[in-house]
Amino acid sequence: MTLEEKISASETRVCTTVFPFLTNHHDTLFGGKAMAIMDEVSFMAATRFCRKTLVTVSTDRIDFKKAIPSGSIIEAIARVESVGRTSLKIKVEIYLEHMYEEGRELAIQGLFTFVALDENKKPVPVLQGLDID
Repeated sequence: MTLEEKISASETRVCTTVFPFLTNHHDTLFGGKAMAIMDEVSFMAATRFCRKTLVTVSTDRIDFKKAIPSGSIIEAIARVESVGRTSLKIKVEIYLEHMYEEGRELAIQGLFTFVALDENKKPVPVLQGLDID
């Protein structure tokens, strides 16, 4: 399998409905909840890519482009953006779909960095042991 094929195969998508208990006082998705969704879906994509123990070490930037109102459907899409020696950068996009309207739009995007660890919690090469051409 090539690196690009491995990246494509590890893409992860998660959909959910924004119910009132996920919203803030503006009746829109709470930013912290959006970040938690993004961290979780990016962790899944990173794990699917390398099948190693991973930890989140940073978020580079999260842009909240559009408020997500209660009663919306969201889809979080995570994809490997780059592979370092012991780390992976995962790009996450959250798309907003209004429940009773066609179409969707990019609402939030961000970049999460993970480091692969061994059983002693020491960084290990991400690609070590992977069958990549």
